[in-house]
Amino acid sequence: MKIPPETVQQWALAFSVELRDITTKYSGSLLLQKKLKDVESIVKIVELNGDDLVKDYSDDIERMLGSKMKSVKRLAESAEDADLYHEFNATLQFDYYNSMLINTVDEDGNNIELGGEFPLEENEHFNKLPVNTQQSNIQVPTNVYNKDPNILNAIYNSEALNDVFIGNFQKDPTLTWQYFGSSYGFFRIYPGIKWTPDSNGVAAFDCRNRNWYIQAATSPKDIIIMVDISGSMKGLKMTIAKHTINTILDTLGENDFVNVIAYTDYVRYVEPCFRGTLVQADLDNREHFKLLVEELHVKGEAKIKNAMKESFKILNEARVNGQGSMCNQAIMLITDGAMEDFESVFEEFNWPERRVRVFTYLIGREMTFAQNTKWIACNNKGYYTHISTLADVQENVMEYLHVLSRPMVINHDHDIIWTEAYMDTVLFATKAQSLLLMTSVAMPVFSKKKETLSHGILLGVVGTDIPLMEVMKLAPRYMLGAHGYAFLLNNNGYILAHPDLRPLYKDGKKLKPKPNYNSVDLSEVEWEDIDEMLRTAMVKGETGSITLSIRASVDKGKRPLYLVNDYFYTNIDETPFSFGMVLTRGHGSLMFMGNVSVEEGLHDLTSPDLRIASEWTYCETDIDPAHRKYSQLQAVVRYLQGKEPDLECDEVLLQQLLFDAVVTAPVEAYWNALLLNDRVEPGVETAFLGTRSGLMRHMKYAGMEMRVAKRFLTPSDKDNLFTMDHFPLWYRLAVENTPGTFYYYPQNFLSAGVKYIIATTAVAVSSGGKMAMAGAIGVQMSLDLLEKRFWAIAKQCTNIEGVCPLSCESDELSCFLVDNNGFIVLSKERNDIGRFFGELDGSIMASLMKMGMYKKVSLFDYQAMCKNSHHHASSARPLLSPFYVMVALIRWLFSNAVMFLLDFNLCGFWHSDYFVDAKAGYHTSHKQKKVEALVPCDTAYPGFMYDPSVREANSLIKCGRCQKMFVVQQIPDSNLVLVVTQAYCDCSRQYGSILLEPKEIKYNATVKCNRMKSQKVRRRPESCHAYHPKEDATECGGASAISMSSPLLSASLFVSSVLLGWT
Repeated sequence: MKIPPETVQQWALAFSVELRDITTKYSGSLLLQKKLKDVESIVKIVELNGDDLVKDYSDDIERMLGSKMKSVKRLAESAEDADLYHEFNATLQFDYYNSMLINTVDEDGNNIELGGEFPLEENEHFNKLPVNTQQSNIQVPTNVYNKDPNILNAIYNSEALNDVFIGNFQKDPTLTWQYFGSSYGFFRIYPGIKWTPDSNGVAAFDCRNRNWYIQAATSPKDIIIMVDISGSMKGLKMTIAKHTINTILDTLGENDFVNVIAYTDYVRYVEPCFRGTLVQADLDNREHFKLLVEELHVKGEAKIKNAMKESFKILNEARVNGQGSMCNQAIMLITDGAMEDFESVFEEFNWPERRVRVFTYLIGREMTFAQNTKWIACNNKGYYTHISTLADVQENVMEYLHVLSRPMVINHDHDIIWTEAYMDTVLFATKAQSLLLMTSVAMPVFSKKKETLSHGILLGVVGTDIPLMEVMKLAPRYMLGAHGYAFLLNNNGYILAHPDLRPLYKDGKKLKPKPNYNSVDLSEVEWEDIDEMLRTAMVKGETGSITLSIRASVDKGKRPLYLVNDYFYTNIDETPFSFGMVLTRGHGSLMFMGNVSVEEGLHDLTSPDLRIASEWTYCETDIDPAHRKYSQLQAVVRYLQGKEPDLECDEVLLQQLLFDAVVTAPVEAYWNALLLNDRVEPGVETAFLGTRSGLMRHMKYAGMEMRVAKRFLTPSDKDNLFTMDHFPLWYRLAVENTPGTFYYYPQNFLSAGVKYIIATTAVAVSSGGKMAMAGAIGVQMSLDLLEKRFWAIAKQCTNIEGVCPLSCESDELSCFLVDNNGFIVLSKERNDIGRFFGELDGSIMASLMKMGMYKKVSLFDYQAMCKNSHHHASSARPLLSPFYVMVALIRWLFSNAVMFLLDFNLCGFWHSDYFVDAKAGYHTSHKQKKVEALVPCDTAYPGFMYDPSVREANSLIKCGRCQKMFVVQQIPDSNLVLVVTQAYCDCSRQYGSILLEPKEIKYNATVKCNRMKSQKVRRRPESCHAYHPKEDATECGGASAISMSSPLLSASLFVSSVLLGWT
């Protein structure tokens, strides 16, 4: 069958008229544009000055963060003064509020010890958790004895912080959690809460493991971990050694550098790619090391000398070449004994300066080589510990942090630290992905007693949390426009906040943090910054601007956009952060300012179908607790009515909001008139509009039971609302097109099987030769409506009497409406709606690309998650037989039983959490290996854009025994094209589908290695405390006083050796 192009053109023209009639009538776009035209004489269009804005916003951020720092300093001063005037009392009896025990009663209804009555009240400011804002309380990890004299004295001292906590909160009501983490392990938190243990009743949280504690307690460091993997380390020793390595890795942060060396009679890098160098200890690299450490197997004889030489060489080269942290340097030796004469190594590489500290961890019960191992540590300003069970690891590893903190403590240098970004799980389901993250500001607390000055005693760390969402609120979305945004990164170039940051991924039905969620580099998000000029300038803390032409995308990456962005950036003083801001050239940098009276604006602002962006800050409701009950709209109205004059509000935003309310009010009246006086065509479901001030109006033409798009514009429909992260999708798509021309696109909710069409257009204001976007307006329709209109048109012919021989209803023709990005808007098959046309018919799509009608755009995702195509070499040994299963189970049960008895023997029943942890770890690891894991990867994927200059196309495609004819015609005044093709000629054998599926970018071993160990430009922390002449280095540890009955030890060794022999 021949397809006459003139007939297809007639259909396209006729459908264009019908589309325009429906959308303009039911959206009210012409009325809104007219109202804006009427006020052009009284509005002013201003060009935003990015340099001024970035300075204003960064100043606001500095003030906010400065307030948090002052609060932390007050806490540190109070804690130190309390300790200074306190005399240790070994017999102190002191009841405190234990957060796990509060409000707990015994069988007689009496409060249990340390569990007194502690009033709790749900508080909006603290994520609606029940808290006590008049009192802090204490969390003690299960493995720490909660009535130890040291603990009791330190808790008694820290009671002085209560008044400071409350005073800080009164001075700065935007403060969130404040806390003191003690070097003894307890954690004082304000406001007080009920601490919930895990499902086994265990409180595993230990503040000393937290990043804020470790960073505040020590300066940046270069660490070489040396582990003995000789034959004598087999069995439980190797398990303890691996746990020790992982625990050390957990104490490192992105300002630290690390490598791991395993040694027997030769030196082996656990990651050969990292030979002879140090790598940044970010989350990605730490997790990579942990996987490799699991692969280690014992064999051979231990030769420590060569490994020690190699370690010193790496550290020396880093220092000489200005690499690594350029601060503390240390070697962590993990072994069950050191037999060689290694003094010559220290004489050659480390004495007399002793720049590199050496910490030694003697693994196992055997004490034969204790003196040698201790000698190494004591003669190299380190610390010696003896680790005989898994339960010993945590406490013993923490000792090295106290040693490294000595120079800072002696000097009394109270360095304020800011942590890398970390996840706030409470916000998982409530906020935009990029704003889930937090940072903490912390400060060390020292003993100021003169008699212990040279000992450098660290009392603990004080700090407070700052949700990054609160920081980014200081750069208002309305000023940045539809495609503009603000972002924050740290001294290492890692992102703290950015609208394109995606820290979560979907694993089945669950959202989980990505393994590298807080080490996403700016270059991985702003990937058009090929030469990293923007990144380098920001990391160095410079102030300036740069312009980049970029390929952006919207609608979950499906719709590419070419934008020209102006980037403005500056540093945030007294922090390691840099602030950046983007204005899009053209409409993004132009803003109109209107002016109406408060009375006139208030009248229109209180209409029932009006809403404003609930996540934006029109008025600050978090400062005064009495204001927290108000929504943003309620706060705005009460402020304008004069009922809440103390509210702090954005006057510019409120003025624009009032103006927008007045200008858009006639549209709402128009919608109501249509609904009351005119029969709304079935299938027209919702009219809507939005303005740059975050104002939205909508009209539901159809009742809930009749609507297909029940979720559209509801609070859960984040993509189509104004949020902290973005303008609505329909707004962003509209402003990239000519005002007055409607943009049509399908919405496809696969999970619910719901499909509908959205039509949206921009409205603009012109003044003084400039045009600024005022907002977007549109209508949401069902597929039924469009299908009914289109199929009626697509069977008409011109100049032919009777029945038209050409019809889209014919089985011989396939007809499609396709949007400017290649997605199907209309088809005979409902399942095709929302699919990419090239996936359905690769032959025609390939031809259209060849003709220049559609152009391919290459896009990249450096935060993707891919299926792990190869099982990691660290996976457990295959279970070869039922016998192996039995032996493995016996081994596990016995080893855990022995560990439990050892722990019980050592410290009593409160150590049983290690038994629970070991068991949980066993089941978790084996369960994980049954599923195909997702791992971070880089992907490339295509997008497609229509070239509107190519209005029509037709051709014949040869497909084996048949020829497929197709005609493509642009539908005027829209972003759609009509595709008509012969249905019976199948070209799928000759032309494969064109897919939008992302493809993993595979790197060869060399490239992968270079990427892993490459060190991008970074800014080192300003302070470093690696040395102090008054440091007393003679306190270098000693043998643990652990004892165990000989029969139990002998039994454990015997059974372990037998079982190891079996396997």
